[in-house]
Amino acid sequence: MNCNCNAELKRKLESELEKYADSGKGALIPILQKAQEIYGWLPADVLEYIGKKTGIKPAKITGVVTFYTQFRTKPAGKHLILLCQGTACHVNGSAEIESAIRGRLNVGEGEITEDGLFTYNNAACLGCCSLSPVMMVGDKTYGKLTRESTVKILDEYAGGAV
Repeated sequence: MNCNCNAELKRKLESELEKYADSGKGALIPILQKAQEIYGWLPADVLEYIGKKTGIKPAKITGVVTFYTQFRTKPAGKHLILLCQGTACHVNGSAEIESAIRGRLNVGEGEITEDGLFTYNNAACLGCCSLSPVMMVGDKTYGKLTRESTVKILDEYAGGAV
């Protein structure tokens, strides 16, 4: 693998791939999750390497990576923000929340803040309709958002309180 990463990361990936060696193609999602955990994102050369080691076709891997919003094919900031744009969230004000996020962080969708703390992305649905509008920061879900509560949450992350 020609990778722009250090040998330690490659050893960690090798170790994970060995754990799933007998699992067949059904282990692709856990393998991708572990690879992203190791690298922070899924570089193309890592995906190619996973394909070679598992025998899974590149098109299949790419299909899985691009289908699920949990996977990133670009580096991300320390905190990944996903804003739900599903119907319930849209009806309940996700546009206002998006405006608050963009205004507070000065980023567009898919961008990383200058300080490297945040990456902002929209998601088709986060499955929390009763809490709409909803966003996730990392693995934490925040619902019933207002412009003010959104800015407060982002400020807490920026200040290291979360």
